[in-house]
Amino acid sequence: MSARAKITIGGVAVGLLLIPLIGFWFSLLVVLGVPAVAYLMLDPSQRRRLRRINRKELGR
Repeated sequence: MSARAKITIGGVAVGLLLIPLIGFWFSLLVVLGVPAVAYLMLDPSQRRRLRRINRKELGR
């Protein structure tokens, strides 16, 4: 199992656990917002590198 798949499964699990505690919309905001904020915190060179790696994996 790839690291990306593990992260995705973990995110879904966290989202499902948060729904009964804090409500659907807030848990959706957390699940979608945390990766978005993490991406925006990267330097521009790190973002370019991340996009380049993702494109290479698509060509497999």
